[in-house]
Amino acid sequence: MKIFYDGLIYAAYSKQSGGISRYFDNLISRLPEDFYPGLTTGREKTGSHPIHPHLELYRFDLRFRPGRICNWVRKEYFQYLSEKYKPQLAHPTYYSLLTGRRIESYQCPVVITVHDMIHEIFADYMDPNGEQAEIKRNAILAAQAILCNSENTKRDLLNQYPALENRVSVTYLATEFSEDNIDVNASVPTQPYFLYVGARGTYKNFDQLLLAFQKVTAKPKYADLLLCVVGSPFENQEKERLEFLGLSKNVVHYGRATDGQLAKLYNQSIAFVYPSLYEGFGIPPLEAMACGTAVIGSNVSSIPEVVGDAGLLFDPKSMDQLVDQLLYVLENPIKRDSLIQKGKKQCKKFSWDKTAQQTVETYRSLL
Repeated sequence: MKIFYDGLIYAAYSKQSGGISRYFDNLISRLPEDFYPGLTTGREKTGSHPIHPHLELYRFDLRFRPGRICNWVRKEYFQYLSEKYKPQLAHPTYYSLLTGRRIESYQCPVVITVHDMIHEIFADYMDPNGEQAEIKRNAILAAQAILCNSENTKRDLLNQYPALENRVSVTYLATEFSEDNIDVNASVPTQPYFLYVGARGTYKNFDQLLLAFQKVTAKPKYADLLLCVVGSPFENQEKERLEFLGLSKNVVHYGRATDGQLAKLYNQSIAFVYPSLYEGFGIPPLEAMACGTAVIGSNVSSIPEVVGDAGLLFDPKSMDQLVDQLLYVLENPIKRDSLIQKGKKQCKKFSWDKTAQQTVETYRSLL
């Protein structure tokens, strides 16, 4: 089977893998040997790409060319490739294409993966002009099959598009993380710490975590407790907020971490905390469980699907509930150990092999 992957998401990263490109890396690498995938990419040769015996990579070097001419040539080049390849099926990596054309321009069945409905649910913050939602809407309506990465995402999608139910199926995500991946030489805080990983804006609800953490560190016996934050540098406004809350010495910014460093940060933490108001899936809690730490997560959207009974859940709008869960894991080490063991079992329910198998079944059903 010849499958064409428009690699727009690979143009968004030079070498590093983001969440969506990791998904396609793992999917394409696990396709059966009778599949012939083609992938367009803007990523450098030294960057991460899928590994498959029949994979054809089509690159276009954008450097050292005038902007407008470059964009036009790039679009024409990728359009030429998509037509020359003559795919039996197309699975774009995003809702728009490197060619700049609409997804319905493909002369073959199209599969789309919907990772969340964040642009629709938090439109005021994420998409005030509705531009992304419109691009996404066109892609969804043009697809013959729609893959959602959780039952929650499927529900949210069908709330918007109830007539598409027969096209929609769920293929869960997974993680490569495990305790075997720990970089034993990685530096981690020497004081006890909770861990936060990822973006911190809007629906991620990071400020709620700060308020709850302030309550915990106000207790004398937890005055030296740390919150370790992995992700982009703190902006000045965030630094001022930490100063205002009296947390400048308790919140440490780790920066960006390699997979091995992050695995050790997970493993050595008291617990990983995930206060998000909405997720399409939520890979960080899965990573945390796989690396052997307890998970404290929101009881909304897809997070309960991922965590199951292996974590401590709370209402993300209730600071008191979050405070209670932080204190619970601090003061009940035996219960914490039990959660860690449950987490190791829970994360085994998710595998990239299963994701690929279910996706291949969808591919075959369209031909």
